[in-house]
Amino acid sequence: MSKKSDGDVTAKTFYFWEGDALVLDILGKPGAHQDAIGRVQGNKLKIHVAATAESGRATRHMLGFLADVFGVPRTAIEVVFGARSVHKRVRIKAPKSLPAGICRMP
Repeated sequence: MSKKSDGDVTAKTFYFWEGDALVLDILGKPGAHQDAIGRVQGNKLKIHVAATAESGRATRHMLGFLADVFGVPRTAIEVVFGARSVHKRVRIKAPKSLPAGICRMP
């Protein structure tokens, strides 16, 4: 059984840096009461969005929410894979702000 601590690498496997771009592995939760960043589940960060999962609507809404959270224009966020899935990977170019639990590259 593994022990998790603040310095444990496994606690941060939901993201990594590619130069100045932050790459996030996300578990999307559409149809929530409000947009919110949730807890880490396994190696994914839960992102709750109020939009429904119809024709990519929740993903588009999530990108707008993430743009606000990270202080970047929507065009600075790329869906690497999972545009129509709850399991996504997104790349955020040069985020201006970071939520708790995400550290800048060393």
